[in-house]
Amino acid sequence: MILLTNEHTLSNMQYRNMRIAYLIAIVITILLGLFSRKWSILLPSFVAQNAGDMLWAMMVYFGFRLLLVSKSTLTAIWLSFFFSFGIEFSQLYQEDWINQIRGTTLGALILGKGFLAEDLVRYTLGIIVASVLDKVTLKFPFRN
Repeated sequence: MILLTNEHTLSNMQYRNMRIAYLIAIVITILLGLFSRKWSILLPSFVAQNAGDMLWAMMVYFGFRLLLVSKSTLTAIWLSFFFSFGIEFSQLYQEDWINQIRGTTLGALILGKGFLAEDLVRYTLGIIVASVLDKVTLKFPFRN
């Protein structure tokens, strides 16, 4: 029984460290996304046009990994697709009350403003990049 408790504690410590890593990834991704919007003039036009949506989807993926750290990466990938695509398709709904929310900075960052099919491609690429980064970094041990 003591052996099981020690192993269980180790797993909890690993999950805690992974959650910290995902939180850091979220913060970095948000900062990169904000910088890509604020200083888009300094970026190549292709990057300026596409980076924000890709980074948003990456942040969504890292958020699901943070919340569901004990679940598989495939679970986070599917949830990220459902969430991101759901938000994009919700932009087809244009009523005053939701457009007022979208009219705020935070509302626009989270909900977007209008449906664009190319955003679905950007989200897909962002989720793929995030999951590859996740898989690569998971090979490193999380120790206390």
